[in-house]
Amino acid sequence: MSQSDACVFCKIASGRIPCLKVYEDDAALAFLDIGPLAEGHLLLVPKDHCERLEEMPGDLLGRLMQPVGRLARALMAVTGTGDYNLLCNTGRAAGQAVMHVHFHLIPRTPGDALGYRWPAGKYEPGRGEEIAERFVRALRTV
Repeated sequence: MSQSDACVFCKIASGRIPCLKVYEDDAALAFLDIGPLAEGHLLLVPKDHCERLEEMPGDLLGRLMQPVGRLARALMAVTGTGDYNLLCNTGRAAGQAVMHVHFHLIPRTPGDALGYRWPAGKYEPGRGEEIAERFVRALRTV
């Protein structure tokens, strides 16, 4: 397992910093966020140090995601809500504060104060098709 001595999530995953653990397996650890946006806000981290989602090996990402359904069902049972966000901020501009891949599971209730910005737009005619084709080409080489 590769870890970074400077990374707070690596320190939590190795037991050097305590957490309120709710789930653990050989690849992943889930615990309560110490700065929750809502009661029951969880963090799911890989035990291996990876700074960015796209840098994670596919098998590790798959193992990290395996408990998400169970964690979501437990989150709903514990908090009494049927709604939640599953978020992964990647990079500083996207809001990533700890440079170790992590997913937030945040329970949501109608009228909560969290808000959500989603300024949806539209593609100009032909632009969506052009971008889709660029993705198809890029996926052949990445």
